[in-house]
Amino acid sequence: MNIQIIGTKKCKETQKAERFFKERRIAFHFRDLTEKGLTKGELENISRVIPFEELIDTECKRYKERGMQYMKFDIEEELLSDSLLLKTPIVRNGNLVTVGYQPEVWKKWLA
Repeated sequence: MNIQIIGTKKCKETQKAERFFKERRIAFHFRDLTEKGLTKGELENISRVIPFEELIDTECKRYKERGMQYMKFDIEEELLSDSLLLKTPIVRNGNLVTVGYQPEVWKKWLA
C-alpha cells in the first residue's frame, strides 16, 4: 500500500485524513500544496479517476478572491498554475484516488 495525501497543513479535512491513517499505523507520504503543486502528469493521473470539475474547489477563498465564479476558464490550466484551487485532501493509493474526507472508501482499501 502506497498512500499519498495531497493537501495543506491548515486544511481541517486533510488533518482528519492524516489522523485516519496514523490511527491505523499506515505509512503515508504527505504533499503540501503550499510548498509544491502538482505536475501535469500527476494531475492527468488523478483526472483519469476524478474529473476536473470535481477537483476544483468552487467554495474556497482563493476561488472567490479571484472572481472565478464570473469567469470562463480552462480548469486544468488553472489547477496547474494555482494548486491551492484543488479540493483537499486528495488521497492516492496507486491508481485509486479520492477527493475529500472519505474514510468509508479508505477502509475498503485496507480490507
